[in-house]
Amino acid sequence: MISFSAVFVEVADVSPNSSAFYRVLLGSGFLLLICVYKRCAVRPFSRILPMACLCGFLFALDLLFWHISIRSIGPGLATIISNFQVFILAAFGAVFLKERLSPAYLYAVPLAILGLVLIVGLKQEGLDLQYRQGILFGILTAICYAGFLLCFRRTQSSSHQSELFILLTVSIFASVFLGLKMIYSQDSFLIPNLQSGFALLGLGLLCQTVGWLFITHGLPKIRTSLVGLILLIQPTLSFIWDVLLFQRPTEIVNWAGVIITLTAIYLGLRGREQSS
Repeated sequence: MISFSAVFVEVADVSPNSSAFYRVLLGSGFLLLICVYKRCAVRPFSRILPMACLCGFLFALDLLFWHISIRSIGPGLATIISNFQVFILAAFGAVFLKERLSPAYLYAVPLAILGLVLIVGLKQEGLDLQYRQGILFGILTAICYAGFLLCFRRTQSSSHQSELFILLTVSIFASVFLGLKMIYSQDSFLIPNLQSGFALLGLGLLCQTVGWLFITHGLPKIRTSLVGLILLIQPTLSFIWDVLLFQRPTEIVNWAGVIITLTAIYLGLRGREQSS
């Protein structure tokens, strides 16, 4: 489900800011309905509001940068680069939490760089400004995504609220920040056509709500060794959708780069698991 996130962003005829805003706005509505249906117990939550607000801000930046990157370099590559958050989280753990980095992680970083170079292409002078900016925004996405995950984990550990309610609160804050950004940029809130409407509905329902609920419900029930491998399905399928649906020009050397990069991300995940 979440592998189609970038596809929905690409086909929605709205700005990156608008697609990010409607994703979390619609997602908040669906999460609220689920909370009411499940009668989630809401405990006093004033303590978590500052952290939830920070989470929402980081998540808003994450989505905004990612959607800009998708429009610049395509759904597949943008999604692969965003998963570099694995290396950022591991580096944060090593520097600030004194976690030991495994040899797998040390091999993974240069592998990831090599794979990215092969995906992008060896002739860097052929890349236009928009493409380079897309790569930069992809890296910024990974940084904000890593910050969001750290903040979300801290919010969970500091409260006794249900994960569903925390996700709802974070989504509401993110929609507020993205809405304010749209007002500041004089971006239109208008959904121009049915194609865009269905794409944004897919983002809010399938990706922001159902997909993430399945992930948070399912991950604790499977072996840790499988988590990293299963999560790689998202960037893998996103790249495949990019090739199949948007005719992304991809040669053998680019496919080799995809395989190398995904392998590096998996090694980075395994390295973090072994060191934790």
